[in-house]
Amino acid sequence: MKKLILLPLVLSLSACGLTPLYQGGKSGSASAFLNQVSISPIEGKAGWLVRDALFQRLGRAESAPRYRLDVRLDDQITGFGVRRDDSVTRERRTLRARYTLIDNTTNAVVVDATAGSDAGIDVVSSEYATVAAENSALERLSGIIADQILSKVALSTRPSK
Repeated sequence: MKKLILLPLVLSLSACGLTPLYQGGKSGSASAFLNQVSISPIEGKAGWLVRDALFQRLGRAESAPRYRLDVRLDDQITGFGVRRDDSVTRERRTLRARYTLIDNTTNAVVVDATAGSDAGIDVVSSEYATVAAENSALERLSGIIADQILSKVALSTRPSK
């Protein structure tokens, strides 16, 4: 019975003007736009991870890309949860990105935005385990940042209404 009630609601969504961002798959407008974007090198380990995550999601650009994506990262680890002996019990790793999408033909800035995320890390007695947790957090955050960047860049292909 619930399915019969929900069916008209689901069918009415197509009339609201919403269309999927990646409509058309690899031949869609968002995919065609993203194939024209090259990614500039990004400094540091976090930069390598974010750039790699972007390549995994975006793929390699055409031989003469129309757009260039420049990314600057800020990677911070902050200790909190301090014990009486001043040892840290918890850390927060924060990764922020400032990025610009530049049209190579006109040098116009198409997108200028930020992305960011953070992760909590337990500090344990094993230094190796703590460093491994920090690295795992950085890998996860790099993927999250890449997703945020590509979502915003892909949305720039949408016509404004």
